[in-house]
Order: sequence, then C-alpha cells, then structure tokens
Amino acid sequence: MAEDLSIVQGTKEEKYQSVIPQIKALVEGEPDLVANLANIVAALMEQFGWLWVGFYLVKENQLVLAPFQGPVACTRIRKGRGVCGTSWEKAVTVIVPDVEKFPGHIACSSKSRSEIVVPIIRGNKVMGVLDVDSDQLAAFDETDKHFLEEIVDLIIFE
Repeated sequence: MAEDLSIVQGTKEEKYQSVIPQIKALVEGEPDLVANLANIVAALMEQFGWLWVGFYLVKENQLVLAPFQGPVACTRIRKGRGVCGTSWEKAVTVIVPDVEKFPGHIACSSKSRSEIVVPIIRGNKVMGVLDVDSDQLAAFDETDKHFLEEIVDLIIFE
C-alpha cells in the first residue's frame, strides 16, 4: 500500500494520470469501504485542492454523508434534490458550471461556485455519489467526468 502521495503539476489530465495509479495502490487489497473512500477523498483533495470532495452513500432511500474533506456538509439528501440527488435519480454524471443557475441547488457552502457529481453504479443500482465542489465557476468538464468516473469504478462494495 502506498503511504505517500506524489503530487504533480501540469495539465488536469496529467494530474489525473498521476493520481489514479496511486489511488489504485491505496485501495488495492483493502476491503474496508470507509477506509477506501477516505483515502480517495484525501488523494483527490491533495492533488487538486478543490473546495470540497466527498462521498454520499445510499442508505434508507437517502444519500447520507460519508468520508469527505472540506467545509461541513449537508448530512442527508433526498433523491432528486440538488445536484447530488439529481445524479442519483438519473444515474448520470452531472456537471454544473454555475451552481446559482442549477434549479434546486442545495447550498451546503456559500463558497461553492461549480460542482460535479458522479454516481457510483453497481449492477444497475446507484450505491452512492462522489461530489466535488469548486470555489471557481466552470471548474469541471468532460476531462473530470472521464477520470472521476474511472476513479469511482475502483470502489468495491462488499
């Protein structure tokens, strides 16, 4: 298991290409879901320095806050509510360039300006979402979508 993260400078794509193998090394052979989610969040936060990075897991028909880094967050989110609930309901990645223009956006932090939410899908069922917020407008694009979807595919639910 890797215990140190190598942070690289460069393009967004180069940063992802560097951090993904390191995330694989962190989670490989570790069966504990919470430990793996925590390390994924820490690795992404360290590499990218976003405002907020974290997971919500589906429990009792709600998204419930799981490991995250950043300001305090909403604890529970209903299906279809906000960006996270929309991603869960539609089972698709949602990119929001300006959260102020997203109908029903849940403002957990007033500093959040843009957001991407990636559903974690196993067997046609959404198990949770990866939520990333930036304090910059239009911080996320198709590159983030591609690589964050690759990262959530590394998560093992047992």
